[in-house]
Amino acid sequence: MIKNIIFDFGDIFINLDKQLFAKELGNLGISQVDKKWIPVLNNYEMGLITTDEFLTYFEEKLSISKETLKTAWNSILLDFPEKRLRFIQQLSEEKKYRLFLLSNTNDMHISWIQNNWGEALYTQFKNCFEQFYLTHEINLRKPNTNIYEFVLKENNLNAEETLFIDDTKENTDAAKSLGIQVWNLIPGKEDVIDLKTKNLL
Repeated sequence: MIKNIIFDFGDIFINLDKQLFAKELGNLGISQVDKKWIPVLNNYEMGLITTDEFLTYFEEKLSISKETLKTAWNSILLDFPEKRLRFIQQLSEEKKYRLFLLSNTNDMHISWIQNNWGEALYTQFKNCFEQFYLTHEINLRKPNTNIYEFVLKENNLNAEETLFIDDTKENTDAAKSLGIQVWNLIPGKEDVIDLKTKNLL
């Protein structure tokens, strides 16, 4: 029986444009799969370097202005459908499951979201969860298994009683290896609001 649900953020609640993001970064000479950039990208996502250090790094390496990189960096972020807010609010109000958010989210992206949504909406959303884990705040990232172990241990969760929902198969595979139940949601074909019809709970 599922007692706990851990949700990803991007493409689960807020829509993302990953293709545009890759294109915008690529136009600046930054590839997410280029081994020379992966360490700094991962370190930023885990909060091991600050936003200013991240922007300065690429300013010095590729002569990209900080504002230009900020614009490209935030191009991935799209809209937050109201139906998903209503869904998570209702699920929270039912108090049937312990709800958690676990997202590979960096400081620039969460700052954009807070400014774009406004503090009231952001707080409404955040308050639906018992814990709101962003990787740049806990210095861990998916799909490394230690991030799932951290969440389980911190909250005394049983893996078999926990469902993890994420749009990236690499992330759900890592969680599944620890005995966590998973839903690898496919954006555009599935929606988190249909959770109760998926026979996962």
